[in-house]
Amino acid sequence: MIFGTPSVTTSRPRRSFRAPFRPSRVSRAGAAAAALAVLAAATACGGDGSGKAAALPNVPMQQDVGASEGRLKLVIWAGYAENGSNDKKVDWVTPFTRATGCKVEAKVADTSDAMVELMKTGQYDGVSASGDASLRLVYGGTVAPVNTGLVKGYADVAPFLKNQPYNSARGQMYGVPHGYGANMLMYRTDKMPQRPTSWNVVWDKDSPAAGHVVAYDSPIYIADAALYLKTHRPDLKIKDVYALDDDQFQAAVDLLKQQRPNVNQYWASYTDELQSFKSANNYAGTAWQVTANLALAEKAPVATTIPAEGATGWSDTWMISSRAQHPNCMYKWMNWITTPRVQAQVAQWFGEAPAVPKACRYTEKGFCATFHVGDPAFYKRLAFWRTPTADCGDGRGNDCVEYSRWARAWTQIKG
Repeated sequence: MIFGTPSVTTSRPRRSFRAPFRPSRVSRAGAAAAALAVLAAATACGGDGSGKAAALPNVPMQQDVGASEGRLKLVIWAGYAENGSNDKKVDWVTPFTRATGCKVEAKVADTSDAMVELMKTGQYDGVSASGDASLRLVYGGTVAPVNTGLVKGYADVAPFLKNQPYNSARGQMYGVPHGYGANMLMYRTDKMPQRPTSWNVVWDKDSPAAGHVVAYDSPIYIADAALYLKTHRPDLKIKDVYALDDDQFQAAVDLLKQQRPNVNQYWASYTDELQSFKSANNYAGTAWQVTANLALAEKAPVATTIPAEGATGWSDTWMISSRAQHPNCMYKWMNWITTPRVQAQVAQWFGEAPAVPKACRYTEKGFCATFHVGDPAFYKRLAFWRTPTADCGDGRGNDCVEYSRWARAWTQIKG
């Protein structure tokens, strides 16, 4: 999509916060079939089959920012680069072009797998990658290290989003954090009057939500099972839900197979999940806070919580292509997108927590409280998505199950 032409026509219900425009975000990790198409890329960051961890490509890092090249080509989640085409009041691209001379062209990707494939073409300067794609881009040599000293707003980014396993490698940042959120437990309060304190409401056979459970449709959902087992099966000694050895992985798969009869819906589109909760077809399951906000705006009796076991989550990162044809414009974009006012615009339009807490000065009242901005303790309870690799990253060597097996197992789980 080249901006200037709306990519999607959609109605947006009014609520206390601006309804998000993210029709392509909804299938972030993609269906298992799509995942299987890119297993080679996933394997590349976990090892080559020889038992050795993949080498980090020698990609140079930019040392200064020169004059604008006049153009910037991005791969994005829908709603991350608005120019007023979808809503005249929502536009942070046009002011960027006026300020820098960089004309923005953006390609909306439906899934993380699609993002990886588009970036591998070398036709784009940057991408708003999620944690289930970023390591593939790093170890594939597709993106370059980011010189954070060239990004003025980097110091304002929340510290707990920096130097994480999903956006850095061997102490080097490979991007600039953008926005993040939790995969929360949402439930209907009329069906479950007591606030759940555990994820057992989606895992137990005799749960009050049995037969009306909703689960996220992606191989990365295996991590949610591992998260539950981390607390309830201490004998498995799970420390990292994205670094599972064979026994830990099999236990998570077994739990998902046990859960299968109770699952009423696997959702890839949050709008589908929204409708099923509104109609009371679903009682409990994984959801985003923005889905709950929309449901509440339409008078559905729902609530969200982070149970005692914690939750998984997602954090997006702006990354620069190792073959960027317009690197100066990409660095100018990373500078622009991390300013507090722009962060506030994106967060409210998209429905996420801004990476820069100062953005809360410019958001609507109550927005940042809803998304727990400025509350690092809340997000320390989250296990942000990361591509599973053979290298466990903790001294166990290459004994962990890589993403290709996660994708195959997911197909078998769903049947």
